[in-house]
Amino acid sequence: MKIQRHGTTRRYSDTVSHAGTVYLVEVPQSTGADIHTQTREVLESLERLLTQAGSDKSRLLLATIYLRDMEDYEAMNEQWDNWIPDGCAPARACIQARLAHPGYRLEVVLTAASIEDTPGK
Repeated sequence: MKIQRHGTTRRYSDTVSHAGTVYLVEVPQSTGADIHTQTREVLESLERLLTQAGSDKSRLLLATIYLRDMEDYEAMNEQWDNWIPDGCAPARACIQARLAHPGYRLEVVLTAASIEDTPGK
């Protein structure tokens, strides 16, 4: 089975797909912005990347959310809960972590099934 990569640099790919599964990670564009802005940016970007990789947010399997500060948990969840379609919540973990850039308030890792992996599509 072929491995497909999109947005590949020497260090990372925006998405990697293999055997009907899509893997992606996203960080905010606006370092230093509040959690509301950064969460919105990340979720919008994840949605675009999922589409590009042949999936969508209704097909999420696993999400790992890294927060710089757990005080942002409720504010991030407000946007997450509105973003996830009803009945499509993935298995999920939310972890406090020291992130690679001091301006990041969150980083999100997703695993999703591709649409092509659905029988009849």
